[in-house]
Amino acid sequence: MNEDIIRSLFELQDIPYRDFQSKLIPNVDKDRFIGVRTPQLRSLAKVLAKRNDIGDFLSDLPHSYFDENQLHAFIISEMKDFDRCTEEIDRFLPFVDNWATCDQMSPKCLRKHKAALLEHIRNWISSQETYTVRFAIGMLMEHYLDEDFSEDYLSMVSAVPCEEYYVSMMAAWYFATALAKQYDSTIVYIRDNKLDIVTHNRTIRKAIESRRITPEQKEYLRSLVRK
Repeated sequence: MNEDIIRSLFELQDIPYRDFQSKLIPNVDKDRFIGVRTPQLRSLAKVLAKRNDIGDFLSDLPHSYFDENQLHAFIISEMKDFDRCTEEIDRFLPFVDNWATCDQMSPKCLRKHKAALLEHIRNWISSQETYTVRFAIGMLMEHYLDEDFSEDYLSMVSAVPCEEYYVSMMAAWYFATALAKQYDSTIVYIRDNKLDIVTHNRTIRKAIESRRITPEQKEYLRSLVRK
């Protein structure tokens, strides 16, 4: 099965797109890119997710190609059963090695199990793996900034060590989004310098770029940039 999947991926190869894509993800060797466009990967994932033997592909880790990882993430995203989905996420996360695969894994079934998902997030966010932590913050951003919001989650993200670039960038994205959705609770973390200086300034930059932040809020945020 795995050889058939790789053959299918190469049949969808777009060389110019491969060259473009590899520049966006510099920490992955260019030779590991096949060059399959995201809509085609999603379509293939929908077909493969229905196969009874898809577990053969999902258990064959690590994959050789970036596109295999992308396909893997999209197959997980198609899963309807929460327990199986989180089991596959747990198995796959240690092998995620780039921001794109991390950020594009977003199973809809997680939305219906917020309490149980939160326990998984607590485990992921305490990991030593860059993209496991990034995924955890992304899940908090996606699922817990609206009716399920709690100030505890701001504290959870602010406590994450952000020396890693891709963790810091996701934390900044989280806080910028939180400013747009939960401004009064979130501005305290910026005003009181509760984030490291790099993530702090990245948060402000992202928030200022957002159309959901008012001109008055942007002006105040500019005054909070740290030198």
